[in-house]
Amino acid sequence: MALGILPGYFVPSTRQVLDSSKLIGVSLPIAIGLLWMMYPILCQVKYESLPQLLKSKDTIKILSLSMFMNWIVAPLFMTALAWITLFDQVEYRTGIILVGVARCIAMVLIWNRLAGGSPEWCAILVAINSILQVFLFAPFSYFYTFILGKGTVADISIELVAKSVFVFLGIPLLAAVITRFTIRNLLKKDNWYDTVFLRFIGPTSLLGLLFTIIVMFALQGRRVIENIGDVFRISVPLIVYFMFIFFGTLFICYKLKVPYDVAISQSFTASGNNFELAIAVAIVAYGIDSKEALATVIGPLVEVPVLLLIVNIVVRMKGCYIKRVDNEKEANTPGKNLQDSPAAA
Repeated sequence: MALGILPGYFVPSTRQVLDSSKLIGVSLPIAIGLLWMMYPILCQVKYESLPQLLKSKDTIKILSLSMFMNWIVAPLFMTALAWITLFDQVEYRTGIILVGVARCIAMVLIWNRLAGGSPEWCAILVAINSILQVFLFAPFSYFYTFILGKGTVADISIELVAKSVFVFLGIPLLAAVITRFTIRNLLKKDNWYDTVFLRFIGPTSLLGLLFTIIVMFALQGRRVIENIGDVFRISVPLIVYFMFIFFGTLFICYKLKVPYDVAISQSFTASGNNFELAIAVAIVAYGIDSKEALATVIGPLVEVPVLLLIVNIVVRMKGCYIKRVDNEKEANTPGKNLQDSPAAA
């Protein structure tokens, strides 16, 4: 973050250079960083096991909770926070709501991996959110920004949303699927893909994350410093949103006795946001120097440190979560209490 802010503020031409080329309304270096960090993680997903995973008895429960948190609770909560904290700033409020409506399809894979979440379930939830996003983002953004948020209206085309989903999820997903099945089929007699290829390419996803963070802060370094008061004010609803939605979802998963790895995937997909799409829409609809665009840009600048903090918290509480969920499952197993009772003895 510091490496990005310094040149972004002290070298005015930095933004112009980094933003000279774009892909779907997003700076080309950021787009490259996003694709770079997603490909290695998607290569680790066991696609061959997904059909069996979807047949599990908990599938409906997991998918229903994800849809409820992503498309009902999260946008509503972000809209409420935007009203409470930015009641007198229509443009910033609109940008914040756009961030809340754009469901996460990229960085969630990084946070999920770092916290020990299920890569298979995370891939499924991200894919479903992506498909729904193509059809729901435009009507939802109109409803939440204009009707509930009383903000500025934007003409958001389904084509723009579809392009964003295809580029930032479709391309790395397709490349990962082809890579996995091609290499594994060609090298059937050994475990080279898992022991050599993944071991080499896996850590590079974090380099992609670091590169993306540096570029994001370099692009916005001057705007962040010059509007520092507004940045702090915009950060308040975002910080509350990320913390509340993540731990709220995790608490629900705990009560439903969802295994730790699946609960982590649920919580990160519910709390993360598709900032690439929100930024692209704000820039196309309102202009790159608009307050709406600035608010969407602050989204990932706040999301990165907050979700990294959350990763550290949940990694430390992993053992406690697993122990309590497993103990409760054992206690509620039919016949378990009867077998352990004095009468049974």
